[in-house]
Order: sequence, then C-alpha cells, then structure tokens
Amino acid sequence: MTTPNHPNAQAPQVFAAYVGVILIWATAPLATKWSGEGPGFLFAVTSRMCLALVCVLLVLVLRRVAFPFNRRAWLHYGAGAISIYFSMSLSYWAAQQIPSGWVSVLFGLTPLMTAFLSRIVLAENSLTPRKLAAQVVSLFGLWIIYGTASALGPRAVLAIGALLVAAFIHSLSAVLIKRVNANVPALASVAGALLLSVPAYLITWWWVEDGCPAQLPLRSVLSIVYLGLVATTVGMSWYFFVLKHYTATRVAMITFMTPVLALLAGYAFNAEPLTWRIVAGAGLILGGLLLHEVGRLRGISPIA
Repeated sequence: MTTPNHPNAQAPQVFAAYVGVILIWATAPLATKWSGEGPGFLFAVTSRMCLALVCVLLVLVLRRVAFPFNRRAWLHYGAGAISIYFSMSLSYWAAQQIPSGWVSVLFGLTPLMTAFLSRIVLAENSLTPRKLAAQVVSLFGLWIIYGTASALGPRAVLAIGALLVAAFIHSLSAVLIKRVNANVPALASVAGALLLSVPAYLITWWWVEDGCPAQLPLRSVLSIVYLGLVATTVGMSWYFFVLKHYTATRVAMITFMTPVLALLAGYAFNAEPLTWRIVAGAGLILGGLLLHEVGRLRGISPIA
C-alpha cells in the first residue's frame, strides 16, 4: 500500500503541481507590481481579492466543502482576514516602490517572526540558540538590503519598513489562527477570510481612490486576473494538493526557491537591479531561514 508521502500513480501530477506552485509564488511579486502600475495599488489589490472571492466560493460550492458558521470558526476567519487585508495592502503599496523580487525575499523572514511570536503568544519553546543565531544572520542580511534601498530613495526605505510590518502581521495572523484552533477546512478558511476582508478593501479603495481609475493598462488587467484566478485560486488548490502527497519538509523547500526565482524574474522581465549587495543580503536572509529550518530539513530523501 502506498502512502501520501511515497511515489504513487499520481506522482507526475503531484510533481507538476509542485513546480507550478514554485513558479506561481515566484512570479506573483512581479505581477503584484505590474497590477498596480496605472490603476493604483488599492484598485489592484481590491480587484484581485474580489475575483479571488468569487473563484474560491465557486470552488467551495462545486467541491461541497463544509463552511462552519460557529463562533470559533469566525474567530478563525477574522485572524486570516488580518493578514489578507493589512498585510496584503502594505505589500501592494511597497511593491510599487522597490524591485518586486525584494517582496519575496523579505517575506522569507516570516518563519523567524512566527517563531518569535509563537514564544510569546503560544508559549512554545521556539527560540533555541540555533534559531536565535538564525535571527542574527537574517537581520544582517536585512541591514544590507536596507543599505541598498537607501540608494533608491526614501520611499524605498519606507517600503522595506512596510514589508517588514506586513510580514509581521502575516506571522501574527498565523499564530492567532493556531491559537483559535478551529477545525475549519483549508478552502473554507480562505473563503471566510476573504468574506471579511473584501468589504474592507472596497470601502478603503472607494474612500482613498474615489472611484474607478481613468486608465487600465492591459498589463495591469492581465496581472490582476493572473493574481486573482491563478495565484490565489489555482495556486492555493495546487499547494494543498502537494501538501497532501509530499512531506511538509519538501513543501517547505519552496520557501527557499521562490525568493531566488523572484529576483531573477524581476531582473529578466522588468529590468530590476540585481547587484552583488542585493544578492548578498538576500543570501544572508535565506541563510538565516535555512539555519532556522535545519532541524526539519535533516534526513530529506529524494522521496520526502
């Protein structure tokens, strides 16, 4: 008998989905940047979330996934909405100020932030000497990235600060979801969080940008559709499909590959700078992440 973590008849499909998730996560930052060029970042993120909500609800109905309505479930949805609304808003604004690949690199700090917050909120023993050393290595890489940003102007420095806040909020959302500990299907979790965050997006967009943009460049429209339909709906479905068949360790390796590919995508398709300082800073951040995760990465086999 085969198990979900060993080769089976679905191996080619699982591997294809695995590669698909990597490519989607690597190209999403660049699509985020393009989507806000012209219509504005609030219209871009609001449109994406509205499209994603429609798609996710449709998949939810077609798959007949249960959608819990109890109090604990709504606390769970609210914790997810914190990330979708606040973290994504900051990320979209920041993506317009700095090279898109930096978004993926800086979000590589979320496991480190999550470990810190888990210690405080969940009283987990998540700050071992090795993990504290990982924090130091990554912070040094962040310092190098900050130095590079200063050459791009004060808005780039503010953008990095906004991304750090976004990553912190994303980590806090994950910890709060774990604290609530509601038994909610993954697809229902996304749908519930979107149901709460989309009205907030619509109100914010209408209040700040005061109506539809005068121009909608084709590249922005295609990017919004890609992010709402492919990156959110398809990417999420593939991710959970992969997680079902591969070990969590192998899935976690996506986190190490996507920042590198995102930097290369920005360099190749958007002429974004890729200096040795940027490479060094990104390398140290990813090195800190690797050091943080080294315990989980031991014993990886070609199958795992």
